[in-house]
Amino acid sequence: MKDIKMIVTDMDGTFLNSSHEVSPEFPKIYEELKKRNILFVPASGRQMFGITKYFGEIESEMAFIAENGGYVIYKNEELFADQLDPKYITEIIAAIRTIPGAIAVLSGKKKAYFETENQDFIDYVSQFYTDNERKEDLTQEIDDSIFKVAVYHSGGSELNVYPVLKDFEKYDLEVVVSGQYWLDIMNKNINKGMALEKLQKALDITPQQTMAFGDYMNDIQMLENSKYSYAMQNAHPLVKKAASFEAGSNDHFGVLKVIKDYLNIN
Repeated sequence: MKDIKMIVTDMDGTFLNSSHEVSPEFPKIYEELKKRNILFVPASGRQMFGITKYFGEIESEMAFIAENGGYVIYKNEELFADQLDPKYITEIIAAIRTIPGAIAVLSGKKKAYFETENQDFIDYVSQFYTDNERKEDLTQEIDDSIFKVAVYHSGGSELNVYPVLKDFEKYDLEVVVSGQYWLDIMNKNINKGMALEKLQKALDITPQQTMAFGDYMNDIQMLENSKYSYAMQNAHPLVKKAASFEAGSNDHFGVLKVIKDYLNIN
């Protein structure tokens, strides 16, 4: 395993523990990565603000893949920003309203938007979408670029949401189970793997020089675009199948253990 130039990691269920915390060891390990000129790239279904808030002052040195690949920045400069056609949004929201227990979130460049009044959900979703706003009706026009429609279901997205919304793939949209409780709908070919490829090309870094970590189906294309691909111990079986290696669980900060081993530091 030589000449790694980029390490890209999913956030929830991967880099963060189950309490959504960063390991206290990370600053020390990050300094070592920086010394060796290895770019650290968080990649998440979260909105950009929901990722960058974890990294404080070093944010301006890093690259970030947000919105499951819909938004990419490098050293505070925008490299790529997608936009979902508003004509699909109305139809998707109407379909989500037919699913008992499903809650829709529109994820935009400025903010995330929802129409639910469920305060428990609003408190929960604010962890991932820190800049958010309640709207009376998500089918009404919003003055923002919308990257994706995210759908939450407390009973599980794979079972309760995907069977109803998978038909939207006929419009050349990507319908992906992005977590135990979440599903995302984006433009076709918008995914973390495509975003990683854009970043690799912009920085002249190859997949052979890339290490990646993930735990859910929305991470698979990203893992496929990295020679050193790791599924977390807690990952979905399909992710383990797609990855070349396995890391310890997110609750034991398995990502950092692999990085420390690679860097040969304690």
